[in-house]
Amino acid sequence: MRYLIDSSAWIEYLNGSGQGEEINKLLEGDNEILVLSLNIAEVISYVKRNKNNVELAYNSIIKNSKVLQITPKIAKDAGLLHADFKKQNPGFSLADAFMIVSAQNFLCRLVTIDNHFKDFKEAILIK
Repeated sequence: MRYLIDSSAWIEYLNGSGQGEEINKLLEGDNEILVLSLNIAEVISYVKRNKNNVELAYNSIIKNSKVLQITPKIAKDAGLLHADFKKQNPGFSLADAFMIVSAQNFLCRLVTIDNHFKDFKEAILIK
């Protein structure tokens, strides 16, 4: 199975939480794990702000996943989704739109902790 791992899920994985253990199971299985460079930046920002080991976090993500490239078409579609969905959900970020559109384009499931993805069939919410 192909999984695109959201920043929230990577953070739980790095923190070793119960939700993070679910991510660990995906990493240990026979799955293709994907990440956007945007999510790497979000995780690194979180790790640095919390005074944790940036290099360990970075290397953990890079070692366990394949980094996807954002195409101009993905960027366009993410902008359109963001404009439409933000009307009904003000907390929906442009990064969130990139995640959903990337999951659609790369035919994978989006693994996340964030409840605001609940309306998208591509999302798997880890509770």
